[in-house]
Amino acid sequence: MSGDLDSQSTITVRLIRSFEHRNIRNLVLHNVDLEQTVDEFMELVKEKIRSPSNLPPPFRNYAFDTFKIETQAHGFKTNDPVINREDDAKLILRGELSLKSCGVKHETEINFFKKEDYLKYKENPVLIW
Repeated sequence: MSGDLDSQSTITVRLIRSFEHRNIRNLVLHNVDLEQTVDEFMELVKEKIRSPSNLPPPFRNYAFDTFKIETQAHGFKTNDPVINREDDAKLILRGELSLKSCGVKHETEINFFKKEDYLKYKENPVLIW
């Protein structure tokens, strides 16, 4: 590693298993290389999810397929307790681009979810208690 901030970035991945039930777990990753592609990062995160961890089985076996920036250090916050439903074109990360070129910085929070579930929730953002 080069020792610069890009190779020492800490990223929090918010694993969203259910939007309606607010079933969310955080996975904190240290020393993330922001020059890697989103696809490479997705494989790394999926590996971490599958490896022995304190994540319950429903998270380890879930078909996560989409990243979206939630917040950045000293940045915006959303009113929705589950996910920011705005700016999909800007905030959903594209696989072939680097994390850095997608706007990911040190201490960024990224949502990881199944896109099909997100689109349903976006149409009808109801929370079930």
